[in-house]
Amino acid sequence: MATTTASPTPVGDDVEQPLYANLCWLLRQASHGMTVELTAALERLGISPRAHAVLTAATCGEQTQTELAQMVGLDKTTMVVMLDELEAAGLAERRPSSSDRRVRTIAVTRAGARMVREGERIADALTDDVLGTLPARERRAVLDALTRLVTGRLSQAAVCEHPPRRRALGG
Repeated sequence: MATTTASPTPVGDDVEQPLYANLCWLLRQASHGMTVELTAALERLGISPRAHAVLTAATCGEQTQTELAQMVGLDKTTMVVMLDELEAAGLAERRPSSSDRRVRTIAVTRAGARMVREGERIADALTDDVLGTLPARERRAVLDALTRLVTGRLSQAAVCEHPPRRRALGG
């Protein structure tokens, strides 16, 4: 699942790229590359990585729009627009909560569940392809290390006066 997007100019093994020691830059490059490839791969389903992430999160039980937005990392306005699109496509529905009738939760329709499964197959194939470029012993270690970082040390954003804008996960 190769992509044709521009990437940093490759350097020889004997030339050190100064940003290769910059974890933030490396994670951003890896994230961007994966997002572009996943966007291209999901296009044949007519869904974006963002929509797939919202549907996937919504399959985890009764979640409100706000809870889903937090899980996926979207602002409330973007979540409302995304849910409008998913409802119009017949992939999700807003329903009254079983515990609080004032609250609406998001339910994935049968068509949405099929989309999640097909999207997961595509995402898994891409992950296998990308991680397949690493030695077998490093593949699981990469995923485990990233999971520990995003669920541990990097799970809460630092407080700062001018936080960077969070880039969206695919259209």
